[in-house]
Order: sequence, then C-alpha cells, then structure tokens
Amino acid sequence: MANILVVDDELGIRDLLFEILNDEGHAVEVAENAAQARLARQAARPDLVLLDIWMPDTDGVTLLKEWAGAGLLNMPVIMMSGHATIDTAVEATRIGAQAFLEKPITLQKLLKAVEQGLARKPLMAAPSKVGGVAQSKDVAAMSNAPQAVVLPPTHQSFDLEQPLREARDAFERAYFEYHLTQENGSMTRVADKTGLERTHLYRKLKQLGVDLSKAKRAG
Repeated sequence: MANILVVDDELGIRDLLFEILNDEGHAVEVAENAAQARLARQAARPDLVLLDIWMPDTDGVTLLKEWAGAGLLNMPVIMMSGHATIDTAVEATRIGAQAFLEKPITLQKLLKAVEQGLARKPLMAAPSKVGGVAQSKDVAAMSNAPQAVVLPPTHQSFDLEQPLREARDAFERAYFEYHLTQENGSMTRVADKTGLERTHLYRKLKQLGVDLSKAKRAG
C-alpha cells in the first residue's frame, strides 16, 4: 500500500477521497491549499499526489510547476478539476502530471488512476552487497520481509432460526470478510475473486457493515 497526499480546497471531496483510499489500505494525508500541500509533501514524502487545479491561494498547475522546477516532482501527480479546459490539462501533463481526473470523480476511475499512477512510479533503488552479491535495496528489503501465511480453513456457524434476510446478510458478511482476509484487504482482488464490479462491492460492504480496517489488520 502507498502513502497518498490529497490536495483539494473542498472539504467534502477531501473526506470522500480519504475514506475511499483509506478503505483500500493506503495511508492518506489531506491538504486544503498549496501551503499545507508543501508541508505535507516535505513531511510525508508521498508515493502519489492527487492535486486539485483550482484552489484559492495557489492553483494546482502553479504548484506542480513549482515542484518540477525545484526537482521535487519525484512522485506521480494526478490532477483533478471540474472546470479545467483541455489546454490546462495538456499544460499539466507537459509539466509532469501523469493523469487528469474530471470531477465528479467516479470510484472506478479514481482507483484505476491511482493504481496506474503507482505502477508507473520509478524505482529509486541503490545497489547494495549482501554476501558478496550485488542486490538492490528493494530486493534486500523483500528478502527480509515477512512471508505470506496460508490461513487455515474457517468454520462459520449460522443461526438458521432467524429470518431469511438476516441469515443471508450474516452469510454474505462472513463470505466477504473471508475473502478480504485472504486477499489482505485488497478491494481489487476481492472484486475479481467474487465477480463483482468494484463500485458495487464497495457499496455492498458498507451496507453489510463489514469492518474493512479489521480485514486489513488480519492480512
């Protein structure tokens, strides 16, 4: 999972993006203007930035240009706007933005853009020697990382005396919790496994009251 910085002057959008990305397992920081974004970028070193174009103090394109000029554009940046022109989007891309999302942003487009943005991020790995063999720091870190644990089969009992609706909800809740645990909380893999579209899956989990943070901790 990644560290993501969301920069938007609208509280509702910041809260929505925080909730969605946090549910996906990412660590999310938010900023409501360019000043806060500068501080957050310096403190958190985000893996990806979602940057609104129109903001009251300094607009997103100007901030993007500032980071590029200072050599600080070493993370993927996805621009967001509900009023930007094609020229603005082209300019942001020319400066270094990797993608552009038009508001209102759908869940599916957001998660796809974030996934693609993180996949394009260059690996900044310096070689290191382990046992006389040159390895990158990423490979060395992977070799020391805890290995995946195969979970034993779960046994779930259900109260068959309760009404059908409650019994069905209990089964579906256990079903999704099982797959979330198996897939380490990844909504993408659970959607593929269960055959549901990601937006439908997200709403279904909310409706059933599935604790997504618990699933991620278990993973």
